Amino acid sequence: MIDLGISKLALIGAVALVVIGPEKLPRVARTVGALLGKAQRYVSDVKAEVNRSMELDELRKAKEGFEGAVKDATSAVESSGKDFEQSWSEATKGLGGQTDDNAGDIEHVDYGQPDYGYATTYQPPKKRWRARQAAVPKWFKARSGGRTHIQSGAARVARFRPRTKPISN
Repeated sequence: MIDLGISKLALIGAVALVVIGPEKLPRVARTVGALLGKAQRYVSDVKAEVNRSMELDELRKAKEGFEGAVKDATSAVESSGKDFEQSWSEATKGLGGQTDDNAGDIEHVDYGQPDYGYATTYQPPKKRWRARQAAVPKWFKARSGGRTHIQSGAARVARFRPRTKPISN
């Protein structure tokens, strides 16, 4: 790399002052500083991208290692389960009066999806679901002074219209 000491920087500054001139030197110095800043930001972005790609490669390797370990563990569990079922069927072959060869075998149960005891498929809501969900009890309406009965607009006008006396001749 270039070795720039104080003496070399002073020499470069003196040459720039003579060549460029004192009027244009501050503007050129700002431009050079801005270009150096952009270059440094670009270099740091490239370094960060290289680091991210290296970390991504490490994560991929770790993922492959974990997947291999999981496959090994599942194969070991399955083989030990088959061995257990085979030894269990041999041990219980003559018990209980079973004469069939497959009578003592354990049926394979799939434990992939847990049963939570409720429907897992979507069921559309029943009629007037929102009306029931938004319903407020009558005792609360009466206490807070709200309406306890629903009326149409025409019925409300007829109910609260002032009564007129019949015109008598």
